[in-house]
Amino acid sequence: MKQPSSQHEPRSQHERRLIRETGLAARVAALAEPVIEALGYRLVRVKLSSQNGTTLQIMAERPDGTMTVEDCQQVSRALSPVFEEKDPIAGAYYLEMSSPGIDRPLVRAGDFETWAGHEARVDMDVPVEGRKRFKGVLLGAEGESARLRRTDAKEGEPTDALLPIPDMESARLVLTDALIREALTRAKAAAKARGEELEEADLDDQGGEEVADGEEGEETAARSAPRSTRGKPKGPGRYAKPGGPVARAKAGKSKASPDAGEADAVSPPSDKPRPN
Repeated sequence: MKQPSSQHEPRSQHERRLIRETGLAARVAALAEPVIEALGYRLVRVKLSSQNGTTLQIMAERPDGTMTVEDCQQVSRALSPVFEEKDPIAGAYYLEMSSPGIDRPLVRAGDFETWAGHEARVDMDVPVEGRKRFKGVLLGAEGESARLRRTDAKEGEPTDALLPIPDMESARLVLTDALIREALTRAKAAAKARGEELEEADLDDQGGEEVADGEEGEETAARSAPRSTRGKPKGPGRYAKPGGPVARAKAGKSKASPDAGEADAVSPPSDKPRPN
């Protein structure tokens, strides 16, 4: 079985996402992904939720897996005018930029390879051997399939599973002490490569407080005020609560984190009236 490695392997910026959105989220992703890639980042996931009205959460990362507050602000500023022009969502909504988090979603074959040796939960859209939910240790990727050593296998069931990634509904890492240590080590290595020095903040054993969409371990880096279809935004933006392992960069005023930016970075709201 592959063991977790502290060596941060480079990932391709343009590797195709195999787990993708459907419906309205897919239309938003089609608008967002070219903008994000043009800035040198990778789209991880687009999600719409009804938290506090409507929240549009966009997860992105650098090819090295990190994402600072300043990165989130830059992407948010680039996306806002595109969404203002194309108007993909009817009604008022919050635009929330975030990093993937430590217990991150896995959406590319490279994600399953990069985090081999760590635990993951997988929900299949198309059942494999009659079941849709799997939990176990990642063994890597084979083409467009992920190999998993199951920890939820009952007596008599096979322990190894080969799961087609395009047939997955969702997949994400399970928060463990080993994963936290690995994420911090990789964040330090990435910061060092950028000429920054990181200092670990206090660790939260629960992997961070809940944020706007209620998912454990994800932390918001930039969140705008709600956008409305006409007139000015309805009310101020809302700060999410930071938590979990966070590292602060000493170089300049930038702040970096292995899982997300901090909550004091909020993108400016748009007050441009939208056509009827």
